[in-house]
Amino acid sequence: NPAAGKVRAIIVYPMNALINSQAKAIKRFLENLPEGQRSVTYARYTGQEGEARKKEIQQNPPHILLTNYVMLELMLTRPEEFTFVDSSTSALQFVVLDELHTYRGRQGADVALLMRRLRDRSGNPNLLCIGTSATMASGDSSDDRRAAVAAVAGKIFGVDLPPDQVIEETLTYAVPQFNQPTDAQ
Repeated sequence: NPAAGKVRAIIVYPMNALINSQAKAIKRFLENLPEGQRSVTYARYTGQEGEARKKEIQQNPPHILLTNYVMLELMLTRPEEFTFVDSSTSALQFVVLDELHTYRGRQGADVALLMRRLRDRSGNPNLLCIGTSATMASGDSSDDRRAAVAAVAGKIFGVDLPPDQVIEETLTYAVPQFNQPTDAQ
């Protein structure tokens, strides 16, 4: 497998607390799989990890790297971390920005420039950019909301993003809802 030992996806969180939470969730998910099916690897890579742990990750990169935008910025500048994103060694296919709505103003501009540098450094012009947000846009119609989200995400990722690429979520209750008030009540 040519991508073994190479980062395929980088997930960027705005806070280390979210990284820690998601790392635990991924661990629980993988632990529920039969041992022979646990082929995907992941690692946190933030300021929380000591130098020994960072060196270990650099020498044996995971498929999925959980980080924050400050650390991602450093990865693009420190030679010992080039293996994660350098075009000659990279297998990077995905970058995910969690909580996309938090990247506004100066921070949003910094992250937008970072995404362009990441795409350039990875050597993958088709890098798939994914943004997640539960509170990104409001609007009268689904089309209006999708267009607004596509415009913001397109600016941050530096790609043309048609509104039909935006996926909205819908709440579906797992259990029946009883005693719901009606207009008559």
